[in-house]
Amino acid sequence: MLLLGIDLGTSSVKVTVLDAATQKCIASVHYPESEVDIISLQPGWAEQSPDLWWENVKQAILKCNATNIYDPKDIAAIGIAYQMHGLVLVDKDQHILKNSIIWCDSRAVEIGDNAFNNIGNEKCLHRLLNSPGNFTASKLAWVKENEPAVYEKIDKVMLPGDFISMKFTGDITTTISALSEGIFWDYRSNTISSDITEYFGFDHSLFPQVQTLFAPHGFLKESVATRLSLKTGIPVSYKSGDQPNNALSLNVLQPGEVAATAGTSGVIYGVSNQLEYDQQSRINSFAHVNHSEQENRIGILLCINGSGIFNRWVKNLVGANRTYAELNQAAAEIKPGANGLLALPFGNGAERMLNNQQVGAHFQQLDFNIHTYAHMVRAAQEGVAFAFRYGLDIMRENGMHPTIIRAGKANLFLSEVFTRSFVNATNVAVEFYDGDGSYGAALGAGIGAGIYSNASDAFGNRKPSGCIEPEAKNNSEELYQQWKYFLQEKSANVNEEIQHI
Repeated sequence: MLLLGIDLGTSSVKVTVLDAATQKCIASVHYPESEVDIISLQPGWAEQSPDLWWENVKQAILKCNATNIYDPKDIAAIGIAYQMHGLVLVDKDQHILKNSIIWCDSRAVEIGDNAFNNIGNEKCLHRLLNSPGNFTASKLAWVKENEPAVYEKIDKVMLPGDFISMKFTGDITTTISALSEGIFWDYRSNTISSDITEYFGFDHSLFPQVQTLFAPHGFLKESVATRLSLKTGIPVSYKSGDQPNNALSLNVLQPGEVAATAGTSGVIYGVSNQLEYDQQSRINSFAHVNHSEQENRIGILLCINGSGIFNRWVKNLVGANRTYAELNQAAAEIKPGANGLLALPFGNGAERMLNNQQVGAHFQQLDFNIHTYAHMVRAAQEGVAFAFRYGLDIMRENGMHPTIIRAGKANLFLSEVFTRSFVNATNVAVEFYDGDGSYGAALGAGIGAGIYSNASDAFGNRKPSGCIEPEAKNNSEELYQQWKYFLQEKSANVNEEIQHI
């Protein structure tokens, strides 16, 4: 029996087919080969086409089938992981009304801040665990305010994974976890938040049926099954935001366990059994995949918008004809500190851990006579690692003190420079596991379809592939403090500019 996992990322779609009995990957691909662009019609805006997502999902599955390693008819269930916080709007015929306003879009910051103040800061934090900030609810309010003709046609509001599930099955459902990441969920009443719906004027009919996360969300339509050579009627039995799903793939399910990713964005994600929140909403609290009314499992999430996207930008600028592996090797030949070159990675929208400031990306102390492309790559990767340290210190302020962090050996963690910089800057060991988000989505499908009796059963054969410990002697703290001073200077300048507006 096989399981199909789909990870709808910002840059591509990843698909994995695994053997349910052994939890071993049978085949894994990504599509397309080139990274999908983010549409930015104005500064601070970020959109993508949901219809293009669906086309890429289908092509990824067909590409995986084309390996001829397995029989697609043996796939028994489908799981979906997806980029979080995106706003997807469909009409009564399930047609897309506009491009998705995705996670790193900053247009709704002011709307969310106003909601936070008008509903009441403490009330929002106590009931929602977050400020409405720049999340999905605020994005929907932006559409209501700025595109009323579109808003009037909305039949259902979805997160990206809800949309992909709809395309597979024709049914529209959502989950508590999805609603929580959109800042639609009230943890105290365990219902869709009346504070949010009443303040923004959202009708409850806009929200899909709320379904258990590990459960059938519909069954594969014959037309889709035929197109993809799959069996008609198999369930979509799991869907989760990419960061809770990444934690699931790393068996991070219990309080105190912590996961990390360094893809387009960078994330540290820890699990708590308390309804906790940061007073400034710099880190965020969402319902984890195993959260329930009976047992709190809250994912405490630090997000850095500018992570792998900064690394990609540098590659496009100075290393377009080199592979990532070649750039990583060149950076490894440069000493820590990149000969004084400092880099801030905050060029991908408002950063929540910086109180929704748009500090921008910067290089400092660039010397034309000293610094090469390799220095820029090293400085960029160190800058991302230092941003992780900055965010982890906020998590520590809020009671999260990891002694080990689990991560997949993927994206920036493929770079020795980044990995060593991360481990030394945070002073926390990283334990690596094979597989990616699509692997976790496949395991989730097995849990939701009842193929595994519980999450522990699904991870019976999951073992770490390695561990990197902090080096006893390194100059990371000195380099980090220099970087932090640079960040504080830029942040102060942004505050000063805002006060003058």
